[in-house]
Amino acid sequence: MDQLIEWDKKHFIHPTSSIRDQQEKGAKVIFEKGEGIYLTDKNGKKYIDAMSSLWNVNIGHGRKELGEAARQQMDQLAFSSAFSTFSHEPTIQLAKKIADLAPSNLNAIFFTSGGSESNDSAFKLVRHYWRIQGQPERNKIVSLKRGYHGVAAGATSATGIPEFWDMAGQLQSGFVHAATPYWEGTQGSIKSIREVIEAEGPETIAAFIAEPIQGAGGVLVPPSDYFQEIRKLCDDYGIVFIADEVITGFGRTGTMFGLEHSGVQPDMMTFAKGVTSGYFPLGGVIVSDQIHGVLKEKSMGTLFHGFTYSGHPTAAAVALKNIEIIEKEGLVENSRKMGELLLEGFKKLKADLQIIGDVRGVGLLGAVELMEDPSANKRFSPELKVAGKVIEALHQRGVICRAVAYEGTDIICFSPPLVIKEEEVKTLLEKLREAISEVAQELSVKS
Repeated sequence: MDQLIEWDKKHFIHPTSSIRDQQEKGAKVIFEKGEGIYLTDKNGKKYIDAMSSLWNVNIGHGRKELGEAARQQMDQLAFSSAFSTFSHEPTIQLAKKIADLAPSNLNAIFFTSGGSESNDSAFKLVRHYWRIQGQPERNKIVSLKRGYHGVAAGATSATGIPEFWDMAGQLQSGFVHAATPYWEGTQGSIKSIREVIEAEGPETIAAFIAEPIQGAGGVLVPPSDYFQEIRKLCDDYGIVFIADEVITGFGRTGTMFGLEHSGVQPDMMTFAKGVTSGYFPLGGVIVSDQIHGVLKEKSMGTLFHGFTYSGHPTAAAVALKNIEIIEKEGLVENSRKMGELLLEGFKKLKADLQIIGDVRGVGLLGAVELMEDPSANKRFSPELKVAGKVIEALHQRGVICRAVAYEGTDIICFSPPLVIKEEEVKTLLEKLREAISEVAQELSVKS
């Protein structure tokens, strides 16, 4: 174990982690096994994975069916390129399956290796779409503050979380951000987007992108009418609407895709994460029949965009088995039911514990916000790092969650596997109550 920790320090630069903490304290946990909603570390300690690792292990850990699907595909054809119109059966089948699941106007898919690549691909494809129609000046992307779209160059620039901008110190041009509806409401956000469009010039705007629920921004759930208004706004200006379903897709919100709650069809949709439940890297962009029609008619010669693993046959085989399990085991419906139970538990905690402010959730995507005085909308001082303290208290109790701290907010995010059972939801809520109560007592706040 000590040798692993030293090798980790010396040789492994961790993603989205503190390099200094890694060097001073070593790896926080070294996991060895996963089963269902649980992860077990090298010391034998068992944790509830209340984040599905990175919002993505939808069917739970340890599903041997996916390993078997990968093995069978690797025995037959592990990999071959999809460049130059080469193809293979599992990817064709997966494209058809996803098209069947997606909104009816979305039927053609460009495959990637993950969410960041998917969003970067969407931006390039939508700019190409306008260019081949003789409108190359339509190249700007409008997104929302607190939105998260990945860490590739374009995706980082579309992301509305400043911490991700600061890392490299420079963003790509052509990306502008408007107010999120979570704090501004539907009309406030729509007004902000219109102001951005008018300031930049409508003739320069290629697309608007948003998550049905802003995940990494703090599980920010928009008002129920928001995306109907977004659809109208995009239609008014002739702007392409891109739905980022990387977190919300494949059952996470109690529907197959998050935007189904709004009854709205986007022009493009990006996906990743839950399509394979993290068992193999895979993502993609689904485009509307109208956009695909323009590409088929006007895109001459080679489309000079593609990744080595676009349409990876083994990834496709894993995704097909993953989707089969989601459908066969009724995990979309379980997400809805268990999500209702989880949200009900959050509301009870809010009634019982003084430092809980807003609670929210859609399916198995939820959040609890902590405040010094919710009745006065008074937030904790950022120096207290209250959300971080609760995360650590949960960790000690064998629960893995995620904290979001932004402009004085203290948010605890939840995204457990869709296989979670009623008793497991109750256990998670009990441990959350204990953790928040402990931190409240430490802060001398009545709970």
